Amino acid sequence: MSTRASTLVIVPAFQEEGSVGLVVHALRRVVPEADVLVVDDGSLDDTGGVAERAGARVLTLPYNLGVGGAMRAGFKYALRYGYDAAVQVDADGQHDPEDVRRLLAGLRDSDVVIGARFAGVGSYHVKGPRRWAMVFLARALSRATGVTLTDATSGFRACNRRAMTLFARYYPVEYLGDTVEALLIVARTNLTVSQVPVDMKERTSGRPSAAPFQAAVYLGRAVLALALGLIRKWPSEGIGPLPTEQVVSR
Repeated sequence: MSTRASTLVIVPAFQEEGSVGLVVHALRRVVPEADVLVVDDGSLDDTGGVAERAGARVLTLPYNLGVGGAMRAGFKYALRYGYDAAVQVDADGQHDPEDVRRLLAGLRDSDVVIGARFAGVGSYHVKGPRRWAMVFLARALSRATGVTLTDATSGFRACNRRAMTLFARYYPVEYLGDTVEALLIVARTNLTVSQVPVDMKERTSGRPSAAPFQAAVYLGRAVLALALGLIRKWPSEGIGPLPTEQVVSR
């Protein structure tokens, strides 16, 4: 595999054939210096084929693991092939590729950088119990990390190699664990987190993972994810290279 890219954009995708091609094309146009990996999370449609034809590398999972499982696979891939940074971008078109470099710039001072809605940029709006959950989680995780966070559930994130090494081992696979619990792991392992404001869009196709009628369930799951993250034990130091991983020449 031949490339000089130091950044891998990881796009977890499940049943996203209607939008993933547009996302890959946009990423390759806006950030051509980065490689794009689509993790096809057990899709039954042509998500992987569309992504490959658009120019992405595709990692196909045999069955659906959820966003957390797909991202853990993506982080392992990034480490194995020697990338220095990884950026998570959704396959539904909500994340603006123009903001990728802004997240990467934040890695100069932090191990993890969140692309945050509700931070003074854009008009993205959520209301009702889902919004209450987001506010509650943002406040709880701000306290846990010691940093003011406005969007703890954002899936638009950048990680440096230290964070990738941690997440390749421990990235949560439960619903909301990939966003909420992941930040608790960062705090418990003495890594640093920051956020940059971004303008997120409405998804271009498919169905949202938390539709309005599911808002109350979302609130309950969010609180449960936070509680689980608080009681679990995580290593407080010594995050180093994965002992079983070897960097493969690209």
